[in-house]
Amino acid sequence: MDATTLAAYDADAAGYARTWDTQPPPEDLYEQLRAWFTPGPTAEIGTGSGRDAAWLADHGFDVHGFDASAGLLAQARAAHPGIPFDLATLPELAGVARGAWQNVLCETVIMHLDTAQIAPSVRALLSLLRPGGTLYLSWRVTTDASTRDPAGRLYAAFDKSLVTNELAPGDAIVFDEDATSVASAKRLQRLVIRRAPSAP
Repeated sequence: MDATTLAAYDADAAGYARTWDTQPPPEDLYEQLRAWFTPGPTAEIGTGSGRDAAWLADHGFDVHGFDASAGLLAQARAAHPGIPFDLATLPELAGVARGAWQNVLCETVIMHLDTAQIAPSVRALLSLLRPGGTLYLSWRVTTDASTRDPAGRLYAAFDKSLVTNELAPGDAIVFDEDATSVASAKRLQRLVIRRAPSAP
């Protein structure tokens, strides 16, 4: 995780959590989760305020949230005490079990990474899945050159192929959309990737 971005989130965790929790519900995200996620252990990487983990829990998913920001984790734990939240950082994701999750949600996180860390992060996210499991991955699209917002958060500019090149034989992209987010009004790239099933 980009250190300056992480410091920005830790410095105003309550403010970011308040912003996310008072935005319009991201119904476009939830529509895809309803369509593609199936019952089973579900990890959210970059859980932030815990808003989307709470939605998953409310819809019957056995969810566990992870984030690189201790400040945001404190906000999530306070708001949603019934959901487990733990520290984990891309690309390593130390402490997050590999091959154990039916669903993995990573919503608007990887654009906060240096471009050299994006491919290994995608490999790590895919490695979390069980055979046949599903990864929902999105990022805010930045064109031309990487930039930072006034708080210092990094928004990396990169081509989608940096992500799709990490798919293994048998993995399938089942949803691919470049659209404006209902919640944030920002341009997002969304991919839903189905992990290859077990060999017969």
